[in-house]
Amino acid sequence: MIEEATLTGPLPPVRHWPALDLPGTEFDPVLAELMAEGPVTRVQLPNGEGWAWLVTRYEDVRRVVNDPRFSRAAVMGRPVTRLAPHFIPERGAVGFLDPPEHTRLRSSVAAAFTAKGVERVRAGARGMLDELVDDLLRAGPPADLTSAVLGPFPIAVICELMGVPARDRHAMHAWTQLILSSAHGREVSERAKREMGAYFSDLIGLRENSTGEDVTSLLGAAVGRSEVTLEEAVGLAVLLQIGGEAVTNNSGQMFHLLLTRPELVRRLRAEPGIRRRAIEELLRWIPHRNAVGLCRIAREETEIGDVRIRAGDAVYVSYLAANRDPDVFPDPETVDFSRSPNPHVAFGFGPHYCPGGMLARLEEELLMDALLDRVPGLRLAVPPDQVPFHRGALIRGPKSLPVTW
Repeated sequence: MIEEATLTGPLPPVRHWPALDLPGTEFDPVLAELMAEGPVTRVQLPNGEGWAWLVTRYEDVRRVVNDPRFSRAAVMGRPVTRLAPHFIPERGAVGFLDPPEHTRLRSSVAAAFTAKGVERVRAGARGMLDELVDDLLRAGPPADLTSAVLGPFPIAVICELMGVPARDRHAMHAWTQLILSSAHGREVSERAKREMGAYFSDLIGLRENSTGEDVTSLLGAAVGRSEVTLEEAVGLAVLLQIGGEAVTNNSGQMFHLLLTRPELVRRLRAEPGIRRRAIEELLRWIPHRNAVGLCRIAREETEIGDVRIRAGDAVYVSYLAANRDPDVFPDPETVDFSRSPNPHVAFGFGPHYCPGGMLARLEEELLMDALLDRVPGLRLAVPPDQVPFHRGALIRGPKSLPVTW
């Protein structure tokens, strides 16, 4: 890229942003420094080529992700600087489509992620969670909350919503872990993605005339009506299945935080009416991922603040930074269960807003109620700094959460 001045002076320096394995729920210190340096900075991530703009201010983030001049599709074929070593955009994948193609594909499964669609699985989800907590209590302390509850619960729920038979949940979980980790290398990750794709290709193909309400049935019916191709349907199914397990990491971070701050747990037990609002604040506060997610390419020259973004420039936004913007969230470092309004962007914003946001909220609500009410003495079984967190992962969360009660 040719170096060029901003509207008010020279370009900011390019900051190297390493892939950090951060302990607990610590906020990324590099990101904090970048936020302090300005609302628009330049970064180089561990993999790929060149540098990219990083946008961190709340209003700027929302503007970029909702502006058609910043394209996901244009990333195809570009070796952009990135976090993942094995990242290869797949043509037709919903994450790399722009409207109207993106809208067409998402609409094929929209019914499953509406309030009605999510409520369809509430009773079953509560029943599955009750069984897991029953098993936890029956086995007695100590226990690993991740393997006992926080891991299997989201897998069961997303498989139920997707229409994946219970016997295949373990395979789905194994594939997802390999796809989301950078520790095993590109070949292992890509093989897992191909195997999951082949599985969904078979499942969707069997449901082309289905009237079911689960995701693979909706996709099968859409393929049967020639509204989407089988390749598009498979790409979307893989993305949704993987995204469904993000609740394991999010809830793991939530409970790690709560169990290291007993005053927060005491309040949630004493005032159950604030739990939904508390979940929103926890979603705002916890650092869901390492570094940044998917890139966009500027289609034409534009400006963000006093910075000129040229056509062809790579642009990242940080939702984590936006959720700590003091102009929108007063005292952003504080976990404040009375925060209102709380317009966080933990699930993104604009056309690529996470379709599973409503489902994730349901799961967090059920988890909080079940674990706080049914396991009243729940606490960490080890010091907080001895809780092992995933290393070399794109999504942050505890590898295990040792608890007792």
